[in-house]
Amino acid sequence: ERRERERKLSKEMAEKATKELEKMQLQEKAEVKYKEWLKKKRAEEAEKKKKEKEKEKVREAELQEKKAKSEKIFKEWLHNARNKPRPVLNGYGFPRGKSTGLYFYYTYVVI
Repeated sequence: ERRERERKLSKEMAEKATKELEKMQLQEKAEVKYKEWLKKKRAEEAEKKKKEKEKEKVREAELQEKKAKSEKIFKEWLHNARNKPRPVLNGYGFPRGKSTGLYFYYTYVVI
């Protein structure tokens, strides 16, 4: 009986040891896979940030170009506006710059 008990105990101990060994191997595999996944994820994030920086640089360049073009067009308009002749005040009620006629309200106001 004693030998049988010892055999059973040693068998149970051996089974426990193999189960624990398998459990540890599984944990190691899981840890390795997690590390690989984490490394892959970080690489993807770095690539994403790099692409965003490139897009931002392109956007900045476009904005700068647009601003320069706008300034150039404004300066051209300003230069052309100075050289244009001024309109003569020959509208309704202002022939030669003096108020006369029906269309000027203040002409008919009695002071």
